[in-house]
Amino acid sequence: MLKSVTHPVPVPGSAKARLITAGIAHFQADGYEKASVVEMAHDAGVTTGSLYHHFGSKLGLYRVIRGEMERRMTERMEGAAAAVGGGRSGVRIALEVSFDAAIRFGVTRILAEGPPEEWPDPIAETVEHLIPGKAIAAQCVAAAWRGALMAVANGSSPKAARSGLVWVLATPA
Repeated sequence: MLKSVTHPVPVPGSAKARLITAGIAHFQADGYEKASVVEMAHDAGVTTGSLYHHFGSKLGLYRVIRGEMERRMTERMEGAAAAVGGGRSGVRIALEVSFDAAIRFGVTRILAEGPPEEWPDPIAETVEHLIPGKAIAAQCVAAAWRGALMAVANGSSPKAARSGLVWVLATPA
């Protein structure tokens, strides 16, 4: 007998998928604190009850979105670093590739702002994995990456923010 498995990717067009899309738009535009459950549900064409049914709370929806976006970024980081053989240039390429992806996905504020609860930092953990034994450096580099993303979220041009990030990453210690 086959077991039923819940797939983490919602069916396109489903209420759950529409809520995720609306959640991304609102968390990106307003940040977690100011994002409105009522407005997200309205934009998704569902009731707030549907949001609570699928995610339990605004925080539950945020966790799904942020967790998925962080997963996508860390996969890109690891792949990019591996493609250039690691080292300092691997870290630089990894952060540039994930920076560009965050812009393309429209999640700069979501990934840049601090989470509303204690949350692991898979970005810093991935960077630390890329530069073993340099935990403080990894935290600093991850903070620079988040700072560049927040600059974009606050209206700076992606090109200018990326240029600033590249400068920080290229500056020798």
